Amino acid sequence: MIANMMMYQWPQLVDAHNRYWALIREELSHRGLDSPEVLSQDAEEFAVWKNPELVLSQTCGMPYRTWLHDKVQLVGTPDYGLEGCPAGHYRSAIVVRAGDAREALVDYANATFAYNQTFSQSGYGAPYFHCAPLGFWFENRMQSHGHLMSAQAVAEGRADIASLDAVSWRMMQRYEPWAKDLRVLEWTTPTPGLPLIAAAGADAEATFDAVQAALVRLNPDDKTALSLKSLVKIAKEDYLAVPNPPGTSL
Repeated sequence: MIANMMMYQWPQLVDAHNRYWALIREELSHRGLDSPEVLSQDAEEFAVWKNPELVLSQTCGMPYRTWLHDKVQLVGTPDYGLEGCPAGHYRSAIVVRAGDAREALVDYANATFAYNQTFSQSGYGAPYFHCAPLGFWFENRMQSHGHLMSAQAVAEGRADIASLDAVSWRMMQRYEPWAKDLRVLEWTTPTPGLPLIAAAGADAEATFDAVQAALVRLNPDDKTALSLKSLVKIAKEDYLAVPNPPGTSL
């Protein structure tokens, strides 16, 4: 068995994640479901998502719709209470350096764009379709392998612009001193948020109920630290309806 909550890892949140997982394990057990004692937070993401004994993990919308949707069980979607977003949805902050004089997105058409992965909805898909009506996509791109690294590249001047999912941006503003050197240029259109998944054939209803019950029991400080509000159900079809940029299918 394997489980993890790797999407919003910060050193300051390790204990909160562990306490949350302990409650989820209790609630799963109450429903007759086994689970691993320890979260595999450092495991390679696709190895976790493909594991036939996956109890619970969180993936991104693009991997889910392009590769995972017919191989895993959709459990539910955490709601992080993000401004400007329906429950369970999120959007991306397109960030630039605070001192950069350029004010319009199109002014950055020839700038260096930092992105985490081409299969990231928030880091690549959302900004692609946000730029499309303006008639451009960034020709100068650098891959960072993580939202944190994308933001750091902009703050340090190695890139000029990046797209960060709203929860990650919230965490950076809370925990990273250099985040004050960045500003939000624009926000992308909300899309369904990062879904919780389990192995194909898992009891989705029981798992959903267990996670929701654990969230209700979670102490207020941990709930605030993890930015969690509730767990909602978003239809599989809503995830599959979001388009992919050309050439990004897995």
